[in-house]
Amino acid sequence: MTLNNIFIYKFAVTFILILWIKIAYAQTFIQDQDTDSLFIPPLTYEYIPDATYDQIEERLKKINSEIPLNFNTRVKSFVDYFTVRDREYTKMVLGRSTYYFPIFEEILAKYNLPDELKYLAIVESGLKSTARSRAAAVGLWQFIYFTGRSYGLHSDWYVDERMDPVKSTEAAARYIKSLYNMFGDWELALAAYNCGPGNVRKAIRRSGYKKKFWDLYRYLPRETRGYLPQFVAITYAFNYQEEHNFILDDSEYIYPMATDTIMVRNFLNLATLGDMLDVCDEDMEFLNPSIKRKAVPQSSKYFSVRIPYDKMELFNEYRSIILDSASKTGKKELEYLARNSAGSTYGRDKVIHRVRSGEVLGRIAQRYHVRVSDIKKWNSLHSNTIRVGQRLNIWLTPNSYTASVAEKKSTVKQNMVVNGTKYHVVQPGDTLWDISKAYSDMSIEKLKKLNNLKSNSIKPGQKLVVG
Repeated sequence: MTLNNIFIYKFAVTFILILWIKIAYAQTFIQDQDTDSLFIPPLTYEYIPDATYDQIEERLKKINSEIPLNFNTRVKSFVDYFTVRDREYTKMVLGRSTYYFPIFEEILAKYNLPDELKYLAIVESGLKSTARSRAAAVGLWQFIYFTGRSYGLHSDWYVDERMDPVKSTEAAARYIKSLYNMFGDWELALAAYNCGPGNVRKAIRRSGYKKKFWDLYRYLPRETRGYLPQFVAITYAFNYQEEHNFILDDSEYIYPMATDTIMVRNFLNLATLGDMLDVCDEDMEFLNPSIKRKAVPQSSKYFSVRIPYDKMELFNEYRSIILDSASKTGKKELEYLARNSAGSTYGRDKVIHRVRSGEVLGRIAQRYHVRVSDIKKWNSLHSNTIRVGQRLNIWLTPNSYTASVAEKKSTVKQNMVVNGTKYHVVQPGDTLWDISKAYSDMSIEKLKKLNNLKSNSIKPGQKLVVG
């Protein structure tokens, strides 16, 4: 017998001996125990019903819907996803729907919109009021900043009304109604809500001016192609949840809470208010998702703060004491953070900077008297890479705005006089707006007229008449 064989033999004998000892010990241990005290967890099994293509198609036809619920293999794949592959997600949104759907239904009825539009918020955000996308769309209805602002949703460092369930649903209802009036078709209106009306019009042109979603399907952005099928699939899943064995415990539902609203315009700490009303922090934050920093700032406008309805009597009785206490806690610390934290927009106005050839983030930050970290935060940039023509959001304080303009006035005047005519020589980074501010009695329109410009485009070295 070789040395290798001897080693393998000894190892096998030792392993069998150790295993025999462990089994014998385990049997002795079990015999010594009270068998009634041993807990053997039961096997659990969730029955997942199967539904054929024809069954789903027939069921969809029975749903009373003003919005077409067209069925095909693309929709079927999403039905399978919501009812089979990711049942936990569907259960989660079913639980949240008991809280949010009554809000949606009331507002949709107010604007005479189809009730089934409430399912659109599931596709948008999974019914998470604080949801934020990679494109900086926020809230239940995923408004980007400019669209939200155009529909009256205020957003700053302290407060973001895109996360307010009532206000954002009001804005979404008005926006969807305008899209329907624009296209006269519900499927196209929903597609436009996802990718913008401009992209839908482009798809219509590229398709040869067809006017139905499924005729435009391959001309629409990739995300939008899956958007409407998801809406149809989640509408089906909610209407046939029992047929797919979606059974939730009471603890999985979020039930509506009766609330009342107080209006404040002085600084107010949400946690202090909750402590004085004996309401836990979690409930105060859940009722006020638009209050991002657990406080509202001192302002010339009123902010609404929701509290449980049964606490309103206590608040009214001790109103001045409660508001006084809640107006002091953490005020200085938050105001410091509001002005100095990276990406803060508090007390600032937004301008758009279009990146020109040769520009880098450091130079742009210097021009506007902000930090590179601010610009990256405002524009969700993960590196310092920017491209020519890119639009950057810049938030300016009144002081930095004044300094930026003053700096431009002192450096931009690269001018020359030829035969009595004054010319400005365009420098890298100059815009018509910058140049108009550098010369008295000058506007963009006047500049364009003096120089026969058809657009706002100018280039370094170009000579512009300025007087």
